Amino acid sequence: MTLRTRFAPSPTGPLHLGHAYSAMLAHDMARAAGGAFLLRLDDIDQSRSRPHWAAQIETDLAWLGLTWDGPVLRQSDRLPCYRAALAALWDRGLLYPCRCTRRDIEAAVSAPQEGAPLHGPDGLIYPGTCRPEHPPRGPMPRDMALRLDMSRAAKAADLPTSPLTYAETGVAPPPPPLSPEHYRHGIGDVALARRDLGASYHLSVVCDDADQGISHVIRGADLAPATAIHVLLQRLLDLPTPIYHHHRLIRDETGRRLAKRDEARAIATFRTEGHSPADIRAMVGLTKLLPLARNTLGG
Repeated sequence: MTLRTRFAPSPTGPLHLGHAYSAMLAHDMARAAGGAFLLRLDDIDQSRSRPHWAAQIETDLAWLGLTWDGPVLRQSDRLPCYRAALAALWDRGLLYPCRCTRRDIEAAVSAPQEGAPLHGPDGLIYPGTCRPEHPPRGPMPRDMALRLDMSRAAKAADLPTSPLTYAETGVAPPPPPLSPEHYRHGIGDVALARRDLGASYHLSVVCDDADQGISHVIRGADLAPATAIHVLLQRLLDLPTPIYHHHRLIRDETGRRLAKRDEARAIATFRTEGHSPADIRAMVGLTKLLPLARNTLGG
C-alpha cells in the first residue's frame, strides 16, 4: 500500500503553529515512506472562506519547505459528490429533515436526563426533536438540514470492534468502543447536510478521503472523537477506512489549544519576524520524524 496523507485546512484565517505541526508531520511521514502528500482546502463554507487566506496557506506551506502532489482540491467544487452520498443514505431511510435551529437545540437540552451526556463529538447531542417514527419517503429535500438517524444507521452498519489508534501515546483519553449504544447516546443524530452549507464536515471529509485514496489520516487529538462518525459513514457508504493517527495538540503557555485568533503565533508572523522553517520545527518539537503507530482498525 502506498502511503498517502493529506492536510486539509479551512481558508478562514492564518495558519498557526498547530497547523504547521500537523502539516509537517503528515508531509514528513509521507515523504519518508516514499508516498504522497496532498493539499485540500475545506472551503465549503463560502461565507467564511476567503481567497487571500487560501493563497496564504500555500505560501506558508511552501515557505516551510512542504511540497504537495497534484493540484489543490477544493471542497467547494465537490458539492455534487456530497449530494450523491446524501442521496444514497436517504434512499436507505437513514436520513430525515430537521428544522431545528441552534437555539431550539440548546433549549431542548437545557434540562438533560440524569446521567445523559450533554455534548458529543459534534457539539450538543441532538435530542431527536424532528426524528420521525418511520423513515421519510419521497424525494430528498434540498433546502433543509438532514440528520443521520443514528439508531437505524448503527444497526445498518457493519461496525468494527478494533480500537482507534494514535500517533503518540497519551495525547487523549482512550476512545470509546464503536458500539451502537455509543453512537446513539454518546454522539446522537449528527447533521450531514446544513441548509446553508450543503454538506457537513463529517460527510465531506469521508467522501474526499475516499476519492483521494488517503491511506493515513494524520490529525489532531481534538478530532479523535469524531473518527467514530467517519468510520460509521464509511461503512454505510461502502468506502475504505484509512488508518487514523491522532497527534498531540500545540498549546500556548497557559495550556490553551491554539486557534486562528492567535495571530501572534501565525506562520506568516514568524516569517516576518525573521524566523526560519527550522525555528518553526523546533518550536513544535518536530526535529525528528515520529514513527507511525501500529494500526488495528483499517490496515
